[in-house]
Amino acid sequence: MTDSTFPTTRPALVRRGLWLNYLTLAYNTVEAIVSVAAGVVAGSVALIGFGVDSGIEVTASVFAQWRLRADLDPVRRARVELIAQRVIGASFLVLAAYVVVDSVTTLRGRAAPEASTVGLMILLLSVLVMPILARAKRRVARALQSRALEADAAQTSLCAYLSVIALAGVGLNAAFGWWWADPMAALAMVPIIANEGLKGLRGEAECECHTP
Repeated sequence: MTDSTFPTTRPALVRRGLWLNYLTLAYNTVEAIVSVAAGVVAGSVALIGFGVDSGIEVTASVFAQWRLRADLDPVRRARVELIAQRVIGASFLVLAAYVVVDSVTTLRGRAAPEASTVGLMILLLSVLVMPILARAKRRVARALQSRALEADAAQTSLCAYLSVIALAGVGLNAAFGWWWADPMAALAMVPIIANEGLKGLRGEAECECHTP
């Protein structure tokens, strides 16, 4: 069954992509601020790591905006595509390194985070919001045959996965006082984050380049 509301021309697809990125920028800005603030107050590595990831998602969306605005110029589009993909990939690796250092430090110091109701609420909201945004952005990326935009959509999907992992760590600590669940949940994010970063740097974002 075809979706009659889905745009079929490049200008219309670009407009939809820009609109979706505006939504992503707005939500992730709030998400980053709230998560980092709640994480600092509670001493939660998982929440802080999730908030930093949200900040990286903002960066990825900014470069996705740049890529979309360059779409109508084929020469500029190719140059921007590569730059955007590599910047997004590098940002993933920076996040992975941060999470490893902070989590190991927390485990060594046996620093127990406090329960965070605000943190639980923002994570639950992200579990609901991020998959919807990711699906919509991926559809536009595939229609435009853009690996950079596909990488941005993958980052949004990653945000959803990380929210589930972080929610598990923060929730177990709040419910049972398992302080180690929080940094361990943060460490569980690292392979996913690093894999996406390496693919971005190599220009290997998984893009099914066909029009749906």
